[in-house]
Amino acid sequence: MLTGVILAGYHDRKTSTSAKALLPFCGEMLVQRQVRMLKSICSEVIIVTNEPKTYLPILGSSVRIITDYFSGKGQLAGMHAAMSLSTSDHLWLVNGDMPFISAKAAKYMNEELTPDVDAVVPQFDGQLYPLHGVYHKSCVQAVSSALEKGEHDLSELTGSLKIKVQDEAFFRKYGLETHFVTNINTTNEYHHAMQLNYSLQYQSGAIHCI
Repeated sequence: MLTGVILAGYHDRKTSTSAKALLPFCGEMLVQRQVRMLKSICSEVIIVTNEPKTYLPILGSSVRIITDYFSGKGQLAGMHAAMSLSTSDHLWLVNGDMPFISAKAAKYMNEELTPDVDAVVPQFDGQLYPLHGVYHKSCVQAVSSALEKGEHDLSELTGSLKIKVQDEAFFRKYGLETHFVTNINTTNEYHHAMQLNYSLQYQSGAIHCI
């Protein structure tokens, strides 16, 4: 059993749109695209947001929409809420600004999430990507402790967990490229992501968006 989690609804002034998860992407909103991908392998999908009224008309009852316990504490607070309420022991966590999340990558990482580790996380060129990782629900204790100490940085959390890192070679053996960790922080990055999607679509010979 795997729960898919989208951390969404946090405003960002770097983009011209208030919520990046609501950006149009290849004929649908980014959050709709993410939900579709999560549902392909997850028995449950959770969206954590401080703006539930924004997402209810879009997604309805197709997903669980929850809010933070630690309001205003960012992504760590979102992780805490999801881990506290998940019905599964394993959670695949993504941020709401990631257009190329990969169910295949999550599936293979989930298979590596053994009882002796807390999480399986991608790492490319020395950079860790905690927001496309798969976590044990029991990590909520470490997340809660970090929040109570006033820590908000994901890097501080990952330093306290037993993480199994998977590099580019791990994903390449399954035919996966590394663009699934791409996120959108600026308008230029949004346009670049759109161009990348068209390029991937052309390479695959797909008629429809991928």
